[in-house]
Amino acid sequence: MREYQGGSADASGNATFGPGLVFEGKLSFQGQVRFDGTFTGEITTDDLLIIGETAKVSADITCGSVVINGEVNGKIKARDSVELRGHARVKADIVTPSLVMDKGVVFDGYCNMMDKRDVVSLPTGEGRKSWQSGGRGNKHDRRNRDGINRDVIEAQPADLSAQ
Repeated sequence: MREYQGGSADASGNATFGPGLVFEGKLSFQGQVRFDGTFTGEITTDDLLIIGETAKVSADITCGSVVINGEVNGKIKARDSVELRGHARVKADIVTPSLVMDKGVVFDGYCNMMDKRDVVSLPTGEGRKSWQSGGRGNKHDRRNRDGINRDVIEAQPADLSAQ
């Protein structure tokens, strides 16, 4: 059996999959993994996944944390955090208690930021009803308990003059 030479691993379970790797299927691992190749399928880990600048990933990702620098399409469920860095291009629905996004990142999707205790399963099919918890509505009526319509929220600049 021939070993893939584009990847490397150390004793702590850290591994790197280089830009020449093309992989399709289910990937499950422990320890930190950096992926710089092309991947299609499903990725599952309780640890850190790093998607490098040259990576093109089309997958459902379930992880502890993920740092994305490359291209990702799919669904992302992270127990701890999602970081969109550099010039990341992400077309995905995200469930995480913590999201960091750099200026210049392209993000197209839905983000549900919940407390770690409340992170729910990613939706299946076209509907996003399963993202809602506590009877807050469905994809056509997204008003929360306070009556705020989540489809029409505008960010207001913070008043920092008092600091």
